[in-house]
Amino acid sequence: MVRLPSARACLLLARRHWLLTALLAAGLVLRAAAQIAYRPALIYIDSLKYLYHAKGADPVGYRVLLKPLVLIGNLDLVAGVQHVLGLAMAVALYAVLVRRGVPRWLAALATAPILLDAYQIQIEQSIMPDAFFEALIVTGITALLWRPRPQTPTIIIAGLAFGASATARQVGEIFILPTLLYLLISLPRWRQLLRGAAIGCAAFALPILAYCSVALAVTGHFRLSYTGTNEFYGRLAAAADCRTLNLPGYERPLCPTREQIARLGVDGLEHNPASPMRAYLPPAGMTLSGVVSDFNHRVMTQQPASLVRAVGKDAVKLFAVHRVTSPGDSPIRRWQFQRGYPFYPSTVYGSPVTGQVVVTAGQRFGGGRPVAVRPLASFLHTYQLDGGYTPGPLLAFTVLAGLAGTLSLLRRRAAPAQHDAARACLLAFTAAVGVLIISDAFE
Repeated sequence: MVRLPSARACLLLARRHWLLTALLAAGLVLRAAAQIAYRPALIYIDSLKYLYHAKGADPVGYRVLLKPLVLIGNLDLVAGVQHVLGLAMAVALYAVLVRRGVPRWLAALATAPILLDAYQIQIEQSIMPDAFFEALIVTGITALLWRPRPQTPTIIIAGLAFGASATARQVGEIFILPTLLYLLISLPRWRQLLRGAAIGCAAFALPILAYCSVALAVTGHFRLSYTGTNEFYGRLAAAADCRTLNLPGYERPLCPTREQIARLGVDGLEHNPASPMRAYLPPAGMTLSGVVSDFNHRVMTQQPASLVRAVGKDAVKLFAVHRVTSPGDSPIRRWQFQRGYPFYPSTVYGSPVTGQVVVTAGQRFGGGRPVAVRPLASFLHTYQLDGGYTPGPLLAFTVLAGLAGTLSLLRRRAAPAQHDAARACLLAFTAAVGVLIISDAFE
């Protein structure tokens, strides 16, 4: 029989970790405010594909979490569980940092971006897979870093978590690379390395294979998702310099003007009806997919530097001082709390989210009609816009710190504890940079 800790033991634990306790309390208050302020949970443009159908454009592993919750509860329960995941991620990261020798005050401060960032809380309140995706990433990192040297059970847990993350967001496929790199420098003998790498790869592949097998049975296609060869067009068309690009004449109409790039951006070039690709008619005997694929290939092979610059330019926006909409970007207000319940009646792609759409979702999945408690919604809106988010320069500092920690692996006379910390930095740094770059490569 499992004995629960006494109230006195809990109080002593809270006093010992007082700063984390204070931050958890603040994070809990903010999440409770969001839960009360917006009912049912926020329905975003892409939420409908997870509630109803995916159309093959994105993996739908999020339904593993979503479906049971709406079966036993409603959309409010989904948001509540996602808020719990947010708090749990902070506790897990704190536990790992303290276990690896980080001072308690610094470990607690490292959880503040998860606990207090309004953008994090807003996405937890939304019917979207991001909180689920994040929780799987934290699970994988926690497992690998729980001990200085990864053990077979922790490698299996990490592989399963990272593999499952790819069924929620396909960019999760990138995590196999930092995992293998971490094992390469952490396991001292070749036999251990080969065994650990094989176990990690098998565990990583298992959730993906299971997902694809179910997809094959349901849709007839063995894949995580499919959007055709057009999914990379927006990024490449926006980055290309068509004046110097060697193209056949029939592909020239795919080149957007500077005005179109500024107005539509990467997202609009892929999905907006005003995009050159959407209005393009391929020559007789050719398919749109084939022509766009050739256009993409020509841009990548002839102007790779332009593509790298474009991806890098978008990536560094993460480190901006203010959260604003840059020219060509999707409106940032989509990810900001509003004073009323937010709707998206006009979109460049997907299904519009009108009041009736939310009413229908509330009736079918539970949660009722869309309601915003204006005082709380106004508070969250003001908090988010007036500084309630992780400053970009702080994120830049963490990247540089992670890079410095990773490069300290090159020190020959470092103590074992310093080498252990450097390996941990390598895993966190490469995982973070990898998922950022691969995401910005498409959007």
